[in-house]
Amino acid sequence: MPRFSDETIREIRFRNNIEDVISQYVQLKRAGSNSVGLCPFHSEKSPSFTVFSKSDSFYCFGCGAGGDVISFIRRAEALDYPEAIEFLAKRAGITVVQNEYDKETAKRRERILQMNKEAARFFHNCLFDEKLGKEGLRYLTEERGLSLTTIRYFGLGFAPDSFNMLTDHLKRLGYADYELSTAFLAGISPKNNRPYDYFRNRVIFPIISTSGDIIAFGGRVMDDSKPKYLNTSDTPVFKKSRNLFALNYAKKSCEEQLVLCEGYMDVIALHAAGFTNAVATLGTAITSEHARLMTRYTKSVVISYDSDEAGQNAANKAFIQLGAVGLEARVLQMSGAKDPDEYIKKFGKDRFAELLKATKSEFEFKFDAVLSKYDINTTDGRVKALDEAIRILSSVSSRSLRDVYIGIVATRLSVTADSLKFDVERRIKKNDGLNKRKESERMIAASQGYGDRVNPDFAKNPKAASAEEQILGILLIHPEYLREMKNRNIVLLPEDFFTEFSRKIFTSMVSFESEFDISLLGESLTVEEVDRLQKLRMHREELSDNKIETLTALIGVLKDSAGKKELTLEELIASKRKKIKKDET
Repeated sequence: MPRFSDETIREIRFRNNIEDVISQYVQLKRAGSNSVGLCPFHSEKSPSFTVFSKSDSFYCFGCGAGGDVISFIRRAEALDYPEAIEFLAKRAGITVVQNEYDKETAKRRERILQMNKEAARFFHNCLFDEKLGKEGLRYLTEERGLSLTTIRYFGLGFAPDSFNMLTDHLKRLGYADYELSTAFLAGISPKNNRPYDYFRNRVIFPIISTSGDIIAFGGRVMDDSKPKYLNTSDTPVFKKSRNLFALNYAKKSCEEQLVLCEGYMDVIALHAAGFTNAVATLGTAITSEHARLMTRYTKSVVISYDSDEAGQNAANKAFIQLGAVGLEARVLQMSGAKDPDEYIKKFGKDRFAELLKATKSEFEFKFDAVLSKYDINTTDGRVKALDEAIRILSSVSSRSLRDVYIGIVATRLSVTADSLKFDVERRIKKNDGLNKRKESERMIAASQGYGDRVNPDFAKNPKAASAEEQILGILLIHPEYLREMKNRNIVLLPEDFFTEFSRKIFTSMVSFESEFDISLLGESLTVEEVDRLQKLRMHREELSDNKIETLTALIGVLKDSAGKKELTLEELIASKRKKIKKDET
């Protein structure tokens, strides 16, 4: 059963003008009847993001993101469909009437949040219990040097070395076994089907949302057990890829700059030292969702990861994710300590503040890694360092910045700037050639549906799948054709479709009693599937021939193509190369 009525969704779209909503995230400029701006979902210098006022939709010609105001909020705020509906309803002052399914879902979420609150209180009380929490409190105060004020501020706790203390406590409060398991506070024993405490003999770090709810926990073990850190898995109230530790505190002071750390203790140590703009991911590498989340709160990010090899590799990945959403990223490098927590303990907060002022760009970070890798006092080491430096320089898109960096490298490696520039430009030309070849092969593969995550069946029969998508594109522009098809006795059934994706969309279309509206499909689609539908509509709108006769012809192509064998990707690329060579001669 749909969670929201068609009337509710239409009212929410009507009351949330798409240009007004998007202008809160993107600086839009009028371009005829439409508006354009820099896409908030990928890094770009020339605007490819367009808002179409006529159709109340948006589309990015760069990354392919598209849809209506609901799908925009899903992406921009990293929300599920129901959360996006509630977000827009609140913005427009609309009260969303929940059906019984909705009420039960909301009740379940509220129960988990209340249960997490009780669990946090239990863990916190255990930490200050002389018998139960002695080791945990000693670890936090003596080994990690935290004050009681800091411990209370972050609500830290301790999970006793017991299989049932927490579960028994929560069951006495009326929570059922399945609720404990759903919230990831308990596991269920396969032997006796009874719950057991998930967190045991661990210092506990509550994860608090920006709205103040306790949504998850992290636990650091007190002995040599593995894993060292244990984190709540995804639950109905928590997605680790969409949350950051301490963002509930950092959001008040990170408008200009946010410090991204690896772990809980680094963040807590920084906050205790007055650097209240620090956050950390939750037991996972930084994701695109984390990066988009940061764009809501800050202009730039300082990557403050451990100084070991794993930390430096993670920093490289962070540069990629942060750059993709247009955030300025720099890296903090320290010597004499492996992480911010240890550095502040050894050298003090003033020295750490100096490090924050001396952060390095992505190029400087990578070039430093090259210099530490090779002995540039030897000929062999200098040659290898030059080769890697040329590779790094060739990836810098800005010519002026590249010239500055060429000067730095030339001086450091004792070569002339002119000769280095020549080698870099030669590498760029070589890369361009390779990239063109790869792009050509990618486009051939994409045209045949290889690597298509939204419609993975496309590659099995590209001709049929292409006809399907063109049919859907026309129907998205002219939903009234669904009725005309019946009146003209044009037979098109869901089972005529070759791909599961197109069959699902067409089935939803014909199931509507009222006139079909793409926005009403949002609840059953991912944002990537909404993107695809917007792309299909955009493609057909660029063509002048979208008459019902065209639709009829495409239906014929679909039916004729069903079951026919297509070339493999390797065969297709080989035939294309053969044709190119023939044309050249």
